[in-house]
Amino acid sequence: MGGFPERLAAVLEQRRKEGLFRHRLTLESSQGPVVCVNGRQYLNFCSNDYLGLAAHPRVVERFRSAAAQYGVGSGASHLVCGHSAPHHQLEEALAEFTGRARALLFSSGYMANAGILSSLLQRGDSVFEDRLNHASLLDGGLHSGARFQRFPHNDVSALEVKLESAQGPKMVVVDGVFSMDGDTAPLAALADLCTDHNAWLMVDDAHGFGVLGERGVGSTEAAGLEVSCVPVLMATLGKALGTAGAFVAGSELLIEGLIQQSRNYIYTTALPPAVAAASLEALSLVREEPWRREHLARLIARFRVGAQQLGLPLMTSASAIQPLLVGDAALAVDLSNRLREEGFLIGAIRPPTVPTGTSRLRITLSAAHSEEHVDQLLEQLAVCWPVS
Repeated sequence: MGGFPERLAAVLEQRRKEGLFRHRLTLESSQGPVVCVNGRQYLNFCSNDYLGLAAHPRVVERFRSAAAQYGVGSGASHLVCGHSAPHHQLEEALAEFTGRARALLFSSGYMANAGILSSLLQRGDSVFEDRLNHASLLDGGLHSGARFQRFPHNDVSALEVKLESAQGPKMVVVDGVFSMDGDTAPLAALADLCTDHNAWLMVDDAHGFGVLGERGVGSTEAAGLEVSCVPVLMATLGKALGTAGAFVAGSELLIEGLIQQSRNYIYTTALPPAVAAASLEALSLVREEPWRREHLARLIARFRVGAQQLGLPLMTSASAIQPLLVGDAALAVDLSNRLREEGFLIGAIRPPTVPTGTSRLRITLSAAHSEEHVDQLLEQLAVCWPVS
């Protein structure tokens, strides 16, 4: 048995053989509908900047002015001396926007999910997760010490059977919008089921927050759920808000419990105050400019109609995430590369991110795109498809 170098080399070689080796892009521009890579302009259809706020002038200016006042780093964790006025203001604004008593900032979505689950769950508890949940939710559940069970994707009946046989405290954990398929969880049915079985429902709304619902509150608003139906609401700031970090919103008891217990919160340097200030400005834009959500909805509908007319293998999604199922990993990479040669950035998603045989192109739309951008994408897909 070899040492670490031999082990790493073998893993990398195997990934190359299976067409699963990953490469990073280095952008030379801000996020937007058009980005620059290696001096070339590309139409960008792989960003999660759903509302086009990552480079919005107001958000950028708010970041600059806050950096001038508070500096570019927070200096410490929230519980030492890293909690600044912009952090506090953002937490209060997020709590009010989501209708919760309080909100708590985390440095990333992964840290938030792992911190929430490891703090709330313990041995003897049961946690039930959708099979297609984000990796951070699955890892958090697995590492929590609770009895961890998956249920088939969006299968409420299968979950009910599991809940009926479980003893002790129970938690059901789902994505509001599933990041690789783009479909939504049946939140109303899940909430009813959790009420019937005295279970807590946690929703990770990273891809719904800011985008779904009449006010942009997200998946829970779109599902018409009362605040009490979802005791634990988590969302990220790096997608629709265009900044960075994450938050959890809920009761006074939940938030204070996490402050006192979550190692991912206690032992991490706080987000830079300027990022919190920029997030607060982005949240104001979500409130003030519903046209962004409306325009995005029109683009989604336009793309789906066009893709159906072309006979493209659309997956079932009404969100900004519009995957085209390819199947084979190597074919997905080939198609992504061919599109890049023509000036389009679209990610090829492969195992282990998605199950074997379900590799896909993950197309994401943004309110910063125009109808012309969508039409150009459809025209190029018609040329490049089918793969062979």
